Amino acid sequence: MDRLTEMEAFVSVVDHGGFTDAARKMGLSKSAVSKHVSALEARLAVRLLNRTTRRVSPTEVGLAYYDRARLVLTEAAEADSMVTAMQATPKGSLRISAPVTFGVRQVAPAVAAFLGAYSEVDVNMVLDDRFVELVAEGFDLAIRIGTLADSSLKAKKLAETRTAIVAAPAYLADAGAPRTIDDLNDHRLLHYSNLSTGNFWRLRAPSGEERQIRVGGRLTVNNGEALMKAAEAGLGIAQIPSFMLGDTLVTGRLVELLADRPRELLGVYAVQPQGRFPQPKLRAFIDFLSERFKGIGPETWPA
Repeated sequence: MDRLTEMEAFVSVVDHGGFTDAARKMGLSKSAVSKHVSALEARLAVRLLNRTTRRVSPTEVGLAYYDRARLVLTEAAEADSMVTAMQATPKGSLRISAPVTFGVRQVAPAVAAFLGAYSEVDVNMVLDDRFVELVAEGFDLAIRIGTLADSSLKAKKLAETRTAIVAAPAYLADAGAPRTIDDLNDHRLLHYSNLSTGNFWRLRAPSGEERQIRVGGRLTVNNGEALMKAAEAGLGIAQIPSFMLGDTLVTGRLVELLADRPRELLGVYAVQPQGRFPQPKLRAFIDFLSERFKGIGPETWPA
């Protein structure tokens, strides 16, 4: 007899407290279920069930075997599900979240190309610079940049970006250029309010020492694009991720400051709720992003 079927029959009898309900659940006759359990006991040379006219219950050995058998059956079912999912065609609606600027500049073109390749998938893309609650808000996936703190989520690293401290030539002509991290205390620093570090920049000095600089100036914004425009307009010094910089440094619209300090790299992640086997539409999209961003380094983001 099939070993998994014997296990399934035994587990079902324990779960339902008897052969009749177990047989109904499995779609077999009561005698067939009984034969499977008897064959299992004969093969193991042990009694797994106490049988009386009124009830059926597992023996001490049977209870221990039940726990392991249930685990084996669960693993077998998940293996079947994995194969089915891998063969299925990606289809259905995909709800994703991304930061506004990164979403517009990098994710939106990727989504357009993805939809061209997968005609049976629809995408609902929500751009927001706050960290959304994936499960509570019904998202399949979020793009996050920086350090991940939520261990209940499953993440795949897609690429890296870096932060650059920049200012416009007009600002530097008026205020001078900072030569050290401490010099930043004497300058107008433009503040991005969604920073995970709050009102502070955490910067690493050329010596490797981490320093904290309090950010306070005439402008606080919650959007990276607005922050960069303010820096280009000469309102102060800003910390900008490299995926946003484009040709601003090459054309001279912005100047990088304190470039001798160690590069602070930030991971770009595709984050999803935990689950062993994601749906084909989600797996296809993550694989698509991974391939699209492959080879992009902290300095080589497309404009």
